[in-house]
Amino acid sequence: FPGDMYSHDGDADEPEWVKTEREQFVEFRDKNRDGKMDKEETKDWILPSDYDHAEAEARHLVYESDQNKDGKLSKEEIVEKYDLFVGSQATDFGEALVRHDEF
Repeated sequence: FPGDMYSHDGDADEPEWVKTEREQFVEFRDKNRDGKMDKEETKDWILPSDYDHAEAEARHLVYESDQNKDGKLSKEEIVEKYDLFVGSQATDFGEALVRHDEF
């Protein structure tokens, strides 16, 4: 995909992000080393089996909202970052905030 986002257009030096993507492809994504990503390799890249999306999103919400860094979210902290929660898949795009009186 870097070819879709970057073309050489006479540039001798590639940007660092292109080099990094190339390395990631060779080292991790192209598991069978055939120079392209098949269906399974693409699936493993997009939805890695060892990555818990819900846990990652929950950690992100706490990290971004926990102003006093006590590891807990108060009603005030959630309200302060309301826009973050409304846009979160962990709260079904804010539906949980509408359905629950405690929020």
